[in-house]
Amino acid sequence: MSPGFVMVVVGLALLFFSVPLYVIIGALTALGYVLFSDLATQYQVVVDGAVMLSNIPEALSHVTLMESARELTDKPPLLAIPFFVLSGAIMSHGAIATRLVNVARATFAFVPGGLGISTVAACMFFAAISGSSPVTVITIGGVMYPALIAAGYKDNFSTGLVTSAGTLGILIPPSIPMIVYAIFASGSQIIQVEDLFLAGLGPGMVIGTLLGSYCLWSGWRKGERFTKPDLGAVWVALVEGFWACMLPVVILGGIYSGMFTATEAAAVSVVYALVVELFIHRELTLPKLPAVFGEASLLMGSLLVIFAMAVGLNHLLSDLQIPEQAANWIMSFELDPMTFMLVLNGFLLVVGCLMDIMSAIMILVPLLAPLAALCGIDPIHLGIVFIVNLELGYLTPPMGLNLFVSSSIFEKSLGEVIKSVIPFTGLLLVAVLIVTYVPTVSLGPVNALSGKDFYVPFPDGDSCAAPPKSGDGEMLDDDDDDDDAPKGKSSGAKSIGDLMKSTKGFDDAFDDDDDDDDEADGADKRPKSIGELMKSTKGFDDAFDEDDEEDEDEDEEPKVEDKTPKSIGELMKSTKGFDEAFEEDDEDEAEEGSKAPTPPAAAPAEATPTP
Repeated sequence: MSPGFVMVVVGLALLFFSVPLYVIIGALTALGYVLFSDLATQYQVVVDGAVMLSNIPEALSHVTLMESARELTDKPPLLAIPFFVLSGAIMSHGAIATRLVNVARATFAFVPGGLGISTVAACMFFAAISGSSPVTVITIGGVMYPALIAAGYKDNFSTGLVTSAGTLGILIPPSIPMIVYAIFASGSQIIQVEDLFLAGLGPGMVIGTLLGSYCLWSGWRKGERFTKPDLGAVWVALVEGFWACMLPVVILGGIYSGMFTATEAAAVSVVYALVVELFIHRELTLPKLPAVFGEASLLMGSLLVIFAMAVGLNHLLSDLQIPEQAANWIMSFELDPMTFMLVLNGFLLVVGCLMDIMSAIMILVPLLAPLAALCGIDPIHLGIVFIVNLELGYLTPPMGLNLFVSSSIFEKSLGEVIKSVIPFTGLLLVAVLIVTYVPTVSLGPVNALSGKDFYVPFPDGDSCAAPPKSGDGEMLDDDDDDDDAPKGKSSGAKSIGDLMKSTKGFDDAFDDDDDDDDEADGADKRPKSIGELMKSTKGFDDAFDEDDEEDEDEDEEPKVEDKTPKSIGELMKSTKGFDEAFEEDDEDEAEEGSKAPTPPAAAPAEATPTP
């Protein structure tokens, strides 16, 4: 059996037995290291292209994913996820969601289909608090679904609306999938979570407008007409729901005013929700808090385990150069940016049907982000396109999480729920195309906040750029650095790799004086080890000391040489000293030439007195 065939068989077997996702990812990652890394030859796992199954257990014992899991601790945005999960759990057990619904209902009561529009608005407001789509469906749907049925709306419309509007939970900031995207897409370019949050507002408004328009049309067909607004009811609802409405203002306002970061905003949301629910609304009591914390811990624990395994899988893909191979394969079709995004949308829609959004982001973003960069797609725009496409995965079988949630809380069969969301899925597809091909929808607010042009055109070009060959970029960079750096000046502390190369140049300079002696032995062209490098600097010091001794006074006592090997830090600084030494010698010679007194004219010879 070939290594690829073994991987496929193991993956399908784990799926068949309904093994948890983190186990599947971890098992395939460990097996991939065994079959495709140096372990395959070291332990004779793969011999002549065939897998020796009996040798796999021993090789697996030498695979560790701990380092990749530890890297998660270096990701500051990761801290925001447990806080947002906890704040969502607190609010779902309190009265914040109910008061948000009351405000929305009072505001849109005069519009045809106002109850449906208020459902969409309540989902948008609550999404700006919880950051979770299933939590939004459970919390808002539990209140609005009975109200829609009581108002005479059809069962399919009510179920489909609540289930679809709940997907706004991952698009309206703060969004947990956005945080995950920022973590896994920052390998090549640092992405700020705050920028992603701001970029999600426009697409969220687009989807909310499309869903609200459909509700307006449905209400008109039902016979509802515009009426006079009840401003008194709106005022009462606003007063009662003031603290609930202020939560999104505090979170997003604090982020974009610079008062705190996205991670700090997550912690603020927990404190705010606790204070409001315990001491103002008083719907949540202290004895209920352990159950709330337990619910949030269970969800967060499962996410962290999947994160750790996904990081290990991404390392394996990087070691096997899968992203580079995928980039070369995609670029072989000579796609232009518009075609590339169309293919990407289709691919992500299929992936959303088969994978949950967290796993899809963690596995696919490191692969697809470099490809999009070659086509000139902004990484923030790409992140929003990712999330909007995968958002549809919540509404499509077999992995549509919102479908299962609605089937459970509304006590309907899965088939009925799937049928109810079909019209709304069509609206979301329209939104996907708008967000994809009109980058201003997502990037406009981000640019406006940073002082750039609000309008952002879609990237143009006949084809996406081909990925640079390995080493080409480095050679170009080296040439540029050589041209830009002032001659005779050190550009700063050098890296160990540059240091090992630079000492070779020093050796060659000194060896030029002793070519006759070196020809017999031959020049050593290999890079020196750090140990040899530390010893070699002593020779440089001796060379400079000999030059200095010739200029020193005979009466001056020679300095005692430092026999202690230098540390790496001192060594990195010493190369700057070499450059300065050469520069100072040149300057001294120039100064001596300019300051040397002009010799006096020869005096006329005096006549020797005659004795």
